Amino acid sequence: MASWLPAVAVATLAIVAFAVLTPLAVLAYLYVFDRRQRQHSVLRNYPLLGKLRYFLEAIGPELRQYFFDADHEGKPFDRVDFQTIVRAGKYATTLIGYGSKRDFEAPGYYLRNALFPLEIEELRADNSEPVSTWKYESREFLFSRRERFVETKLDPWLLLPEDAVVVGPRCREPWRLRGQVGCSGMSFGALGANAIRAISLGLGQVGGSWMNTGEGGLSPYHLAGGVDIVAQIGPGLFGYRNRDGSFSWDELRKKAEIPAVRAFELKTAQGAKIRGGHLPGPKVTPEIAAIRLLEPWKSVDSPNRFREFHDVPSMCDFIERIREATGKPVGVKVVVGGPDALDELARYMAESGTGPDFITVDGGEGGSGATYAEMADSMGLPVKTAIVFADDSLRRYGVRERVTLVASGKLFSPDRIAVALALGADLVQIARGMMISVGCIGTQRCHLNTCPVGVATTDPRLQRALVVEEKRWRVTNYVATLRHGLFTLAAAAGLPSPRHFRREHVMYQDARGLTRPVSEIHPYPEPLAAGRTKRRRAGAGA
Repeated sequence: MASWLPAVAVATLAIVAFAVLTPLAVLAYLYVFDRRQRQHSVLRNYPLLGKLRYFLEAIGPELRQYFFDADHEGKPFDRVDFQTIVRAGKYATTLIGYGSKRDFEAPGYYLRNALFPLEIEELRADNSEPVSTWKYESREFLFSRRERFVETKLDPWLLLPEDAVVVGPRCREPWRLRGQVGCSGMSFGALGANAIRAISLGLGQVGGSWMNTGEGGLSPYHLAGGVDIVAQIGPGLFGYRNRDGSFSWDELRKKAEIPAVRAFELKTAQGAKIRGGHLPGPKVTPEIAAIRLLEPWKSVDSPNRFREFHDVPSMCDFIERIREATGKPVGVKVVVGGPDALDELARYMAESGTGPDFITVDGGEGGSGATYAEMADSMGLPVKTAIVFADDSLRRYGVRERVTLVASGKLFSPDRIAVALALGADLVQIARGMMISVGCIGTQRCHLNTCPVGVATTDPRLQRALVVEEKRWRVTNYVATLRHGLFTLAAAAGLPSPRHFRREHVMYQDARGLTRPVSEIHPYPEPLAAGRTKRRRAGAGA
């Protein structure tokens, strides 16, 4: 017998013993430890089964999302919502087979079709310069799916120049928009550099759109694609502050000199968090600190409201000063809490001739990187109700033609956008739809900086998952497909352009199956007489 065989046998036995005994030792330790700990009741009585329970609980969201939730059960976005956005971005289509999965017995809005719809060539759309992009072609088999990434061209579905939405016509530099769909406010810091770059490049490629910076300030990643920029200013004045935290007019003028910056927006509230924010020190990297004009690694709180104004007159004065200093349109982002929420602002605009050039109405269903559950669930009205109330207030006081209304809040598909336009919006902003286009899978870890797909994180290791040169085209395809769907719906309604949607083009079916035009549920208000307006203001002051 070879002399080395006993040594091999001993080594083999040692390895087997280690492989068997180590797990048993670990389990024994955990058993004894968990029986003695005082924090978890289940583990104290059932240590091993309790471990299994907590493991299954930890992966429960993923199990529900992928295996157990029905197509319309997931929140805040269900499986069908995700598929709608991903299909548009990845394959540049919204085609489905067999039929809709919508519950037609549930209350909801429906677009009113015309007896004689318009042909494509009758639409007032500009498709003279197709957009170069890349999309996937897919072939599915029983156990596999093959996809090719192919170069293609898409029609941009721009508004004709004479139909463009003009924001701030009274400004020295008014802003003309040839598309009605843009990107809502998402800050660098809440989203990583790769995500913001991909969105900017995609929007710049499709043209006719815009990108809101969010309250975190203007970053080079927002400017990467040459897309129009709405520079948002929050109560924390990030990117627009002096060392003592006061508003910096010099920084404002610097931003206004950038050609891509087309407008400024004062964020008074957000649908998911009508409050100030907290930015922890570990997230204030030197790069983020330089953009937000903060001290690196130092925590900072954003107040609930601006210290620069405290009521409607002082806010309008501040808006006038910004407009005069920059020459560009100035708007406000609001959350509507009731039917009279904007009456005071509209009344003052009518009497003073001042006020914002645009108002962004953010619905309570809007998203956020981090907020409190009780606020996200209950504070602020949904966008479809809110946009009607905002539109009504401006019409009552005769200032609707001076103001562009922008709606945001889960308006991620052509039909939802068409309904919002019909209810009173001129433009629509999308945030989470853009995030899903660049890879968001809805893990809801935005507030932890641990996004596994590199979207809502500043961690360089995690951000590498997001390949900008692939995801940028999904944004281009998504927006082009949205605009194509909008024009298709307009044609079916007998309208030459989405600019012509009004309340009479939307029906609402309630829980009993009764259906009425929205124009009957929410009739357009009659303008108030000038004298009556002044008397109401005097009475309110008394």
